[in-house]
Amino acid sequence: MKREKASVQSSLTRFTSRVVSLAKKATDGASEPPVQKGDGGYADWVIVAIHGLREYLDHSYRLLLDELSEMDDIVEKLGLTVAELPDFTTVAVRYQELKMAVWRALLRLSTELLETGEVQAIDATGFDRHGASQHYATRTGYTFKAVKTTALVDCDTGLILDIHCSMTHPHDTQIGEQVLKRNLDRVEILTADKGYDSDKLREFLRQNGVRPVIRHREFTSLDAAHNARIDDDIYHQRPIVESVFHAMKQRFGATLRARIWFGQFRELVLKAAILNITTAISSSTA
Repeated sequence: MKREKASVQSSLTRFTSRVVSLAKKATDGASEPPVQKGDGGYADWVIVAIHGLREYLDHSYRLLLDELSEMDDIVEKLGLTVAELPDFTTVAVRYQELKMAVWRALLRLSTELLETGEVQAIDATGFDRHGASQHYATRTGYTFKAVKTTALVDCDTGLILDIHCSMTHPHDTQIGEQVLKRNLDRVEILTADKGYDSDKLREFLRQNGVRPVIRHREFTSLDAAHNARIDDDIYHQRPIVESVFHAMKQRFGATLRARIWFGQFRELVLKAAILNITTAISSSTA
């Protein structure tokens, strides 16, 4: 039992070190003190790191801060003493104040923890939205029960390179082009199912030096011929993105905590970054 507890603590220590390091880079706060007296408040990197710990431990704000108050070594990695820990309400409010660019920067930095391979895959799933009252749904136009979530995944490492969230349900090819435009420097070979079957998308990828391995919808014998020539070794790596979605839902659940759409987007990007960090830690200790 002691050995198991020590192992959990060791994993938490490694995770905290990683998330603090990335949070400082994501907020350009490497030289910023963790807390300033007066109106300065807590540095952005401290708030980002605490939210990383919240997702990693799957705790509420209040429970997280209660537990941290008994973890001097973890709090020390935040550059704080237990007495300097923020109130849980401060952590919650600052979460919404930080711009999406910070959370996306954290995700991008988390993908640099491992060397990625040649093949990447893209696919989509849905994450359930937290239940809302009928009054709230009517007032805010809350209509979709799930957030359409598209992920670009490296097939060699299982890292989530990028994630896209949508309250509407646009076609996969439209989302795919948006995601890939942001990541052309990190994609060599893209594999995807027939939901991404688009001559326009294939041409866009080829023009940017990316080899598309995307299955065709079979309307004609020519489409069937194209599919027969697909490199099976590459195309059969496509389900890796589905495995990553499964791991994400198994670890964090399939229902988002946040009730408001922009909070749900932040939540999904943060979850992806935390999953990447834990994947990298597991790989380094294997």
